[in-house]
Amino acid sequence: MKGECRVSSRGPGLAVDCIILLDGKVLLIHRRNPPHGWALPGGFVETGETVEDAVRREMKEETGLDLAELRQFRVYSDPARDPRGHVVSVVFAALGVGRPEAGDDADRYRLIDPDDIPESELVFDHAKILADFRQSWSAGA
Repeated sequence: MKGECRVSSRGPGLAVDCIILLDGKVLLIHRRNPPHGWALPGGFVETGETVEDAVRREMKEETGLDLAELRQFRVYSDPARDPRGHVVSVVFAALGVGRPEAGDDADRYRLIDPDDIPESELVFDHAKILADFRQSWSAGA
């Protein structure tokens, strides 16, 4: 059920997203499944999986990259952040290790300078996430 929103009557779905830095640039994927557009790589946490294991698995599946210096950035929980339903995302930041390759839900990728993020092309609330990240990055947080 890849690409489907896993929201039940018991509450929101749990997902992970990752801001991957590679050579000083942010890696974005173009989503193969709806909603189509550019996004941070990510996906749903599977039952029995930690968010740290989920982010490593999802990044390997979607980008072919391993992660170094993984750290939790923030949690985003606005019920309207995902058009498929209420999804809470634990967002991480990390350095990408290896050579990126689009896979799984990603049909292609691109590396973007953090100051040139194409906000109008991003899906979900990823423009807000990246704006928050740029602000904290420039503040040295």
